[in-house]
Amino acid sequence: MMHSFLLSVLLAVTLAAPAAAAGHTQDLDTCLSCHADSGLSVALPSGETRSLFIDRGVFDRSVHGGKLGCVDCHSDMTEVPHTARPFKTRREFTVAYTEQCKRCHFSNYSKTLDSVHHAALARGDSTAPLCVDCHGSHNITPPNQPRTRISQMCAKCHEGVQTTYAKSVHGKALFEEKNADVPVCTDCHRSHDVGGPREPGWRLKSPEICATCHTNDALMRKYGISTNVMSTYLADFHGMTASLHKSQKTDGGAVTALCIDCHGVHDITKVGDKASPVMQANLVKVCQRCHAGATASFSAAWLSHYEPTWQKAPLVYGVKVFYAVLIPFMIGGLVLQILLHLWRVMVNR
Repeated sequence: MMHSFLLSVLLAVTLAAPAAAAGHTQDLDTCLSCHADSGLSVALPSGETRSLFIDRGVFDRSVHGGKLGCVDCHSDMTEVPHTARPFKTRREFTVAYTEQCKRCHFSNYSKTLDSVHHAALARGDSTAPLCVDCHGSHNITPPNQPRTRISQMCAKCHEGVQTTYAKSVHGKALFEEKNADVPVCTDCHRSHDVGGPREPGWRLKSPEICATCHTNDALMRKYGISTNVMSTYLADFHGMTASLHKSQKTDGGAVTALCIDCHGVHDITKVGDKASPVMQANLVKVCQRCHAGATASFSAAWLSHYEPTWQKAPLVYGVKVFYAVLIPFMIGGLVLQILLHLWRVMVNR
């Protein structure tokens, strides 16, 4: 009985799939009887012209090609000819259709409600990016093919940031070497729930963002980069202060140096680059941002992300070993003394 039921369900699904595909094709053919005209457009009160031309080949190659028909997104188009729309500008048209995507992509749509882009839209900024501004409309393809497309997409609004990023160690590896391992905009700022520097707690979260890649042993091993950068940072004064503020759920302001304060944000360079802010010759200028009276000897005293060893900072390492022995010895001796006193008290009773 159960087998018969499963076979009937499987048969229904198998027959429904071609039927659905045929329905989409028929829908598309009907709409393209008009919209395949490359000259089809509408003049808007703003003086702008909105093209209504749809390239069948482009749509078929998109991720929706063969899966969706026109009315799946344009569900309000129920009459031919279509009822006139009260749009005054091209942007009003785009904003009016911004929620069509949530019918299939509700999870991602929900994330956008927490983004800086949606916050801007809620303030009345109609120029804030919507789904179609990043993904396209009838020509949607996977956003990371190629990976450079992500940063180029963000550059439509953030051209200055993109120019700076392209000159950084990450940008050069992405655009010149086609290296897919390096972070792009969405790796740090996220994609649908896009965050930004004005987001509460963003500064204190930045070390975690860097750690996503820089604590990945397999990834860092490919480039000969140590994964101890996070642990050494958290072990020093700056990292401990940042952790304290984060545990107290405070923003922290500029009370301590984070990764981005020394290495930069979009303009990160290789540590060995002459222009790198963390080069020993340039480091004192970085320290002076917080420590106004810092001298060359001040910055030279910092161990960077190195752990002290006999080869690197032997004096610091020696003191570390000394205290590693001394402190347990003192505490152990104190505990032993207390136990001996307790023993003597018990014996003398």
